[in-house]
Amino acid sequence: MLSATAQYIGAVIAIDLFDQVNPATVAWLRVIGASIALIIFSSRRLFHRDHRQKWTRQDFIAMTIFGVATALMNTFFYLAIDRLPMGKGVAIEFIGPILVAAVRTRSRRNALSLGCAAIGVAVLSGVEISDEPLGLLFIFLASAMWATYIVVGSRVAQQNRGVSGLGLGLLIGAVVITPIGAPTSGPVWNAPHLIFACMFVGVLSNAVGYGIDQSILRRIPIRRFSVLLALLPVTATVVAFIALDQRPNAIDLFGMALVLAGVVIQERETLNSEISN
Repeated sequence: MLSATAQYIGAVIAIDLFDQVNPATVAWLRVIGASIALIIFSSRRLFHRDHRQKWTRQDFIAMTIFGVATALMNTFFYLAIDRLPMGKGVAIEFIGPILVAAVRTRSRRNALSLGCAAIGVAVLSGVEISDEPLGLLFIFLASAMWATYIVVGSRVAQQNRGVSGLGLGLLIGAVVITPIGAPTSGPVWNAPHLIFACMFVGVLSNAVGYGIDQSILRRIPIRRFSVLLALLPVTATVVAFIALDQRPNAIDLFGMALVLAGVVIQERETLNSEISN
């Protein structure tokens, strides 16, 4: 709940910034701000002789993929919610986590789970196809990056370096998305408050939100983490309703309910598997 709340309060601030700064630039500065905050926070573990751990080639590859996927996820998500309501966008994006949960738990329930989620996503996205096809494309790309974030993020979390892997990965990700975010960044360089606001979004959404995710991923399996992420679409809808006055209609609520039904089915499967083991 803390992770979800931090992420979407940050998203509300970001949406407010879109009137002055291109969404891709906000995402770029968000990733930079988060990487700086996380590296400073984990500097003792990174640089102190007693805490330094040797990085293997596999560790570095995992960290790099994780950071790039996260940076792209942030960028695609901001480009999407500049065109789509935030709560609906997050619900559509959630197809990535539920696919991860379904793939990790093979049973007949998976078909029903995926069916509910797919129909829910179709309901949510169908009304947007004619009006915002580009927004829909961006949210599906963000969904694919979210799935990668979960799978590779678990590998990074198991390295047991606190949030240092997340910080360094985001630094690499920031470099990769520089060609996307930097070209439209002109307005921010003459307005320090905009730079601060964009980086503060990174502290909330990435440093706090993803930092909590890393702690959770060290404690529970990927499939259960994917199920817990069902809290995010619900939280995003509530935050968007309170802060942005984005009111979901009956069709939106029906689509979200179907997505969450798929999550509940996966949750029951996960619990049944754990009890039987």
